[in-house]
Amino acid sequence: MFVYASETRPRLQGARLTAFELKMLNIPVTVIPDTAVAFLMSKSMIDCAVVGADRIIAQTGHVINKIGTLSAAVNAHHFNIPFYVAAPLSTIDLKKSVDEVVIEERPEDEVHYVGRTRITPKGVKALNYAFDITPPELVTAVITEKGVFKPDELKKFLLG
Repeated sequence: MFVYASETRPRLQGARLTAFELKMLNIPVTVIPDTAVAFLMSKSMIDCAVVGADRIIAQTGHVINKIGTLSAAVNAHHFNIPFYVAAPLSTIDLKKSVDEVVIEERPEDEVHYVGRTRITPKGVKALNYAFDITPPELVTAVITEKGVFKPDELKKFLLG
């Protein structure tokens, strides 16, 4: 097994956390810019995509996760690459609809600065959504501690 971990801008969780955890598990990992995902997919360098989830809407199977997840799913779909979501069952929201999800907008300074260094011109605005919503038709399956499910099977499994 070999993993490309995208850097996950602007907070760099992929570069800092995902790469660290994979290294600790002795899984070979290479960090790539978020913007390289589609290119690597187009070159057949990615066999499947696996992302996490902050929330999965049981009613519809929509996946709410870090910004960039939707882009990866759209690109995986375009290049016919399986797109999996790995998440514990506790992530699945049985009560809310996707229309009730509020996407967090984080401070502009997370985009304007890398560390203490400003990388954008003063006076320029930044838009910094922390999450996006991936529709279930782009998700091959959801991997949980209780099994692997199609997005439309989650609600039935949880409610019996």
